[in-house]
Amino acid sequence: MKCFLAMIVALLLTTVSHAQSKPNVLFIAVDDLNTWVGHLGGHPQAKTPNIDRLAKMGVTFTRAYCAAPVCNPSRAALMSGLRPGTTGVYDNGEPWQPVIPKEQTLTTQFLKAGYEVFGAGKIYHANAHREGEWSDYSVPKEGKQTPHPSAKNDGVGGIKFQPLTDDSHTSDEAIMDYGIKHLGQKHDKPFFLAVGVHKPHMPWNVPKKYYDKFPLESIQLPPTQKDDLGDVPAGGMKMAKPKGDHAEMLASGRWKEAVQGYLAAISYCDDQVGRILDAYDKSPEKKNTMIVFWGDHGWHLGEKEHWRKFALWEEATHAPLIWVVPGITKPGGVSARTVDFMSIFPTLCDLAKIPIPAHNEGKSIRSLLANPKAPWDMPAITTFGRNNHAVRTEKWRYIRYADGGEELYDHEKDPHEWTNLASKPERAGVKAELGKWLPKVNKPEAKRGNNGGDGE
Repeated sequence: MKCFLAMIVALLLTTVSHAQSKPNVLFIAVDDLNTWVGHLGGHPQAKTPNIDRLAKMGVTFTRAYCAAPVCNPSRAALMSGLRPGTTGVYDNGEPWQPVIPKEQTLTTQFLKAGYEVFGAGKIYHANAHREGEWSDYSVPKEGKQTPHPSAKNDGVGGIKFQPLTDDSHTSDEAIMDYGIKHLGQKHDKPFFLAVGVHKPHMPWNVPKKYYDKFPLESIQLPPTQKDDLGDVPAGGMKMAKPKGDHAEMLASGRWKEAVQGYLAAISYCDDQVGRILDAYDKSPEKKNTMIVFWGDHGWHLGEKEHWRKFALWEEATHAPLIWVVPGITKPGGVSARTVDFMSIFPTLCDLAKIPIPAHNEGKSIRSLLANPKAPWDMPAITTFGRNNHAVRTEKWRYIRYADGGEELYDHEKDPHEWTNLASKPERAGVKAELGKWLPKVNKPEAKRGNNGGDGE
C-alpha cells in the first residue's frame, strides 16, 4: 500500500513539475491602438502609465507593424500564421473560418501541447471563435452606457465619440474580469490566456472623467502638411478618401474634439491594462508567465488627410508590441528593429518549446527578446487588399499598389511621409532591393459573407 501511495505522489509531483516547466502565456490584444502611447511618443499628450509600466517590465518594439491595417485580416493573419495573400482574407467582409483550417491556428498548437486555452473579448474580429480551438471562451456583454449631459451628439459623420456618465461601463471591464479571475487561480496545466479589449475602437464613448484628462483648449492636433496627397498615386488616393472623413471633420470644426475622444479612449484602455497587470503581479504563476501585448493596427486622425486605418502609411500600420518573458527579457529593453506581427505566432511556439508548424509564414524574434539590438535582416510587410503591399525597414517605407503605383519615404529625413521619392531615378536601386520582399502569393479575395462586427 505504501509503495502504491508513493507512486501516486511521485506521479502527481511529476505532473506538476511538467506543468511548471512549460511557460504560461498572457496574450493581450488591443483594438485600433496606434502609437499614441507614452513611451512610444506618438502623441505628446497621451496618458498611458500602465502600458508604459508593462514596457519597462520587458522589451518594447518601437518599429512593430501589422500584417494588414484592418481588424479581420490582421487578426486572422496573426492567429493563423498565414499572410493575407495566402488566405485571400484582405478585409472585414471576408470570413477567415472557411479558408483557415482549425489545425493551423495558434490556439490549436497550444491545446495540442497540453495547455488550457482561455479567451475573452476581441481576439479574432468581432469576438469570433470556433469550438475546439479553446478550452473556454467568454463574450461579455456591454454594460449600461449613458451619454453625459455635456455630449453634443455622437460625433462627426462616421467618426463616433461622446463622453458618458461616470457610472457607465463597457464590455472591456468584464473581459478583464475574466482574465483577472484566471490569473488568480492555481492551474494543474499550463495555460494560454487571451484577453482582447475593444477600446480605443470607435465609438470613443468612455466616462467623462477620461475626457477631462485632456482639456479641449490645449489639445494638440497631429502634424500635417497642406496638399500632402499631391504626390500620392491613384492607389493611395483611393485608400485615403480625403473628400470623405477628413473633409467632413474640417467642415465641422471639431477635429480637436475627435483627438480628445481618441486620447480619452486610450486612457480608458490603459486603466483596463493596469487592472490585469495588477492581477499578474499577484498571480501565483507570475514567475512562469510570459506576456505579449499587441495592437491589431494603427489609426489615422487626419495625418495625410486620412482617418481610420485602411491604408499602407505609417499611422495605419504602426502599433505597439511588448514582450515580457521571464528568464529571457530584461526590464527596460527597447528594440528598434522592424518586425511585423507575423512574428508573434512562431515566437510563442518557440518560447513554449512547441514545434512551429510548417505552414507558418512568420519568423521567431526570440533572439531580439534576449538582445534587443541583435542583428535582424527582415523588414515588416503589410498588405491591404489584393496585391497592395508596404515594406518597412528601419530607414525606408516602400509601397507598391496593384496598379503599379509606388510610394517611397525616407524615415530618417521624413518621419511624417510628406515627400514621395518613388519617382526619383536615384532611388531605383532602393526600390528594387525593397521590392524583393513583396509577397509573391496574392490569392483572389475570399468569398465575402457576414463576418459580424461593426464594419470597422
